[in-house]
Amino acid sequence: MEKPFAGNCRILLWFVFLSANILFFLFLSIDYSSTISTNHVNVHVESRTDNAYVESRIDVITKQVDFEQNLNPKSDVDLCLGRYIYLHDLPAQFNDEVLKNCHLLTRKTDKFDMCQSTENFGFGPQIENSYGVLSNTSWFSTNQFLLEVIFHNRMKKYECLTNDSSIASAIFVPFYAGLDLRRYLWGFKASVRDSSGLALVKWLAEKPEWKKMWGRDHFLVAGRISRDFRRQSDSNSDWGSKFRFLPESENISMISIESSSWNNDFAIPYPTYFHPSKDSEVSQWQDRMRWQKREYLFSFAGAPRSRHKGSIRANVIDQCKTSSKSCKFLDCSDGANNCDDPVNVMKVFESSVFCIQPPGDSLTRRSIFDSMLAGCIPVFLDPGSAYTQYTWHLPKNYSKYSVFIPGKLLRDKKLRIEERLLQVSKEEEIAMREEVINLIPRIIYADSKSKLERVEDAFDLAVQGILERIETIRKVE
Repeated sequence: MEKPFAGNCRILLWFVFLSANILFFLFLSIDYSSTISTNHVNVHVESRTDNAYVESRIDVITKQVDFEQNLNPKSDVDLCLGRYIYLHDLPAQFNDEVLKNCHLLTRKTDKFDMCQSTENFGFGPQIENSYGVLSNTSWFSTNQFLLEVIFHNRMKKYECLTNDSSIASAIFVPFYAGLDLRRYLWGFKASVRDSSGLALVKWLAEKPEWKKMWGRDHFLVAGRISRDFRRQSDSNSDWGSKFRFLPESENISMISIESSSWNNDFAIPYPTYFHPSKDSEVSQWQDRMRWQKREYLFSFAGAPRSRHKGSIRANVIDQCKTSSKSCKFLDCSDGANNCDDPVNVMKVFESSVFCIQPPGDSLTRRSIFDSMLAGCIPVFLDPGSAYTQYTWHLPKNYSKYSVFIPGKLLRDKKLRIEERLLQVSKEEEIAMREEVINLIPRIIYADSKSKLERVEDAFDLAVQGILERIETIRKVE
């Protein structure tokens, strides 16, 4: 409330100064005639003597007054133009009821309780004691599958939401597609897995917003990889749902933790454990990672994928074990319980210069973003793990923030990880780590109860990316 008052005071002072100058020069003039119009824009004086000088002084002063007026925050410019988003109010069966029945999301084999994961707007339980590994606040045991809940809660606070869909640049559909599917992935018929998706597109197609661009200005967010929604057949033994193959759904853009090759699928970062509520929390964490001591050259946190023939992971684990002085292996196998605690995971990444990120059940891993949050330089073995995925959030020049080792060289045992990483000079290492640390704001999801003032986080960049995408479609039509 202070800024408008200060601006008005400055304008008043300029007018006092302007009036004093005019009176001074008129007093010096013996024979004169004058006409003065002081409407903030034009002041003109005619004088037989000093006329040019008076006009030049008045012109300078009025321009300065105009400049002060332009700084006034009371402006008619619509800062949300081109950024308005309409949030569909879906029936509760598509989101709220999924969370209310959270017990259906937890399998007997799960090491975590999905009901606890839905706490704190999808961030999960707050980490109370990290034993000095993490900063004091804003850390949670966040489940990667809760991205759609996290995004929805952030969208509710988006500064350019509108109730008027006619002026919206995009329509957000808060369907918890991943969590809904999770309830029926194991032991249910394909028709059951498809039921919610079919009901959703039917509901959308009946709305007036749909007919504007037939769904091409709609988007949704899923906390699973996009492949889970592209089942190829109606066989009950096939994995996932066919939601993305429904004709209406094919017009909708889907944002998920891993995209496919389809042109309306887009990837954004997996949720990490860090959800700051202030800019200062981000910068303080970045500074801490800059000065962090790193005792291991490289590390790997994960489990073998024995069911995947020719898996690179086995080779990575073997090399890490044989390089025990320079590599830290965090075993995430069933029964180990090492990776269920965020503190254990972050402690390993914080103590490592490089973090190996081989493909797992799919090309991408949540570990990519947890390690980058710890200031650890990611080492990719497949370009599909990051370079072709997170184009809204990570630099195109991947060599600035990561190391690439072709996975085939490891599989064929033609290269040792340690030898390749030792080829990176100290100067290159420092530059890459600084780039990774600078990327931290872009890969985190801030606390939905507040808003970062100067920092754009993963949510902000995702919204910007989808708006640009839909605008491109709109121009083509």
